[in-house]
Amino acid sequence: MAAPARKAASSILVPALASALRSCTSSLIRGRIPGVASGIQCLTTASAALEEPITPPVQVSYTKLLINGNFVDSASGKTFPTLDPRTGEVIAHVAEGDAEDIDRAVVAARKAFDEGPWPKMTAYERSRILNRFADLIEKHNDEIAALETWDNGKPYEQAALGEIPMVARLFRYYAGWADKIHGLIVPADTPHHVQVLHEPIGVAGQIIPWNFPLLMFSWKVGPALACGNTIVLKTAEQTPLSALFVAKLLHEAGLPEGVLNVVSGYGPTAGAALASHMDVDKLAFTGSTVTGKIVQQLASRSNLKPVTLELGGKSPMIIMDDADIDQAVELAHFALFFNQGQCCCAGSRTFVHESIYDEFVEKAKARALKRVVGDPFKKGVEQGPQIDEEQFNKILHFIKSGVDGGATLVSGGERYGDRGYFIKPTIFSDVKDGMEIAKEEIFGPVQSILKFKDLDEVIRRANASRYGLAAGVFTKSLDNANTLTRALRVGTVWINCFDVFDAAIPFGGYKMSGYGREKGFDSLKNYLQIKAVVTSLKNPAWL
Repeated sequence: MAAPARKAASSILVPALASALRSCTSSLIRGRIPGVASGIQCLTTASAALEEPITPPVQVSYTKLLINGNFVDSASGKTFPTLDPRTGEVIAHVAEGDAEDIDRAVVAARKAFDEGPWPKMTAYERSRILNRFADLIEKHNDEIAALETWDNGKPYEQAALGEIPMVARLFRYYAGWADKIHGLIVPADTPHHVQVLHEPIGVAGQIIPWNFPLLMFSWKVGPALACGNTIVLKTAEQTPLSALFVAKLLHEAGLPEGVLNVVSGYGPTAGAALASHMDVDKLAFTGSTVTGKIVQQLASRSNLKPVTLELGGKSPMIIMDDADIDQAVELAHFALFFNQGQCCCAGSRTFVHESIYDEFVEKAKARALKRVVGDPFKKGVEQGPQIDEEQFNKILHFIKSGVDGGATLVSGGERYGDRGYFIKPTIFSDVKDGMEIAKEEIFGPVQSILKFKDLDEVIRRANASRYGLAAGVFTKSLDNANTLTRALRVGTVWINCFDVFDAAIPFGGYKMSGYGREKGFDSLKNYLQIKAVVTSLKNPAWL
């Protein structure tokens, strides 16, 4: 994200992560960050002034664009501020790329593909460079995690124990694939020798989101490089810092100049220029469904470049009547509130069987009130701030719409603290399918709990969404699990677990949650094209 929910959740990302997120007295990383408090007491999320923010134990080293192996200013000379979501204060000013910078980056990537060593390098050598990069990620784990937390607001324990190790794991996974990408020999009905070749597609444009900056970096950059492509990557304007840092490490590992270019900037300028560029051969985007539509339109209006899209979701979390309620409450809580609720696959529609509904709601409320909100650099904190003021206000709008629409506000529903973008863990009961909070992707710490009577009903209602990214099921019945697994129209179904993101497991959506797959073997297909080579045979010994 049957085994207990607490045990099931412990398999998510890395075994230590889930307990770090749940425990208010965790000592898993005690002493890893100088100056960070060694522990905190578990507190409810009562309104209170936040303490002075902890000084991040990391320096911002890279704020320029990375083009052709060098850090350079934007062509316009413009910069934009990246903010600390704990306070709203400026962390650093970052070079603001636009269409001219995208063009410079594409020229570098095209030259590196057409003339440079990367696609011509042996697959084994590409593999060695990716593995050396993974070594450097592990070496700088704490520094990268601190940068990610500072720029994004996610708990440091989550980044340091789960996400950054997963970045290293993903690059090792694709390093292993680099020298195992091969074609076929196809038997023909006529005297011809037929080869099917899998070749790199060329220059890949990639646009990543702000909620998991480095994980999304690895999901896209890893398979593209393993296949021999070159890349122009646009970071989210909210979180540009970590990608620039690790891109420098990738060059330190031996990546040739021009193979990976990183441009920070805004969607309507840099993003649109990348999506519509005539010399970009393939585009990959992760973000909202609304923006995904624009990206696809720009790609089709330019050179018909193929596009893969990983978009929004409104994932059902189905709690059957045979569930252990305490375990189900814990898993459903994790499925929604993990990463401040800023997950495309968050279990944001919690369907609970009517026979256990009231008890579930009361226990879900108690769990939410125990959730530790605060400075994400502080040990034991489970929930940091939302990414920025825009997202903060959007979530509060949805909360108001839930109240106005007639749902029962069980807990939370307001700001936490007096600065930054913190929101109390919020729960609604008596939610109906037609309510805005049950239909729209909130992308925040707001759990909607809906009641259902039987299996057929919950299947129908769970599928009655334009999204189809993921779903969770909690049940002791193998029959229920099997039925729901096949009936739910989503790209991933988690049974008695949630948010299990192993490097080998493909991830992507049905319907308006996008198409194409990230991670696993299937993601390689996004960055390869197929060529058939047919050779006439004279007097063949065999066919």
